[in-house]
Amino acid sequence: MYLTDKQVAARFNISRQCVWRWVKTKDFPRPYSLSPGCTRWKLSDIEDWEPGRDQAAAA
Repeated sequence: MYLTDKQVAARFNISRQCVWRWVKTKDFPRPYSLSPGCTRWKLSDIEDWEPGRDQAAAA
């Protein structure tokens, strides 16, 4: 399953711009370009990344 930037933003309660900032500045999963103008994230990549995010926030 693939997620849009809107769906990723909603999952983390952040803005769409913040999603793209995370891609540039954090160890956030890179999106896949499925076609011109169609960029998506794999749900499994996001789920794999989430536990590390929780640990980093607790530190």
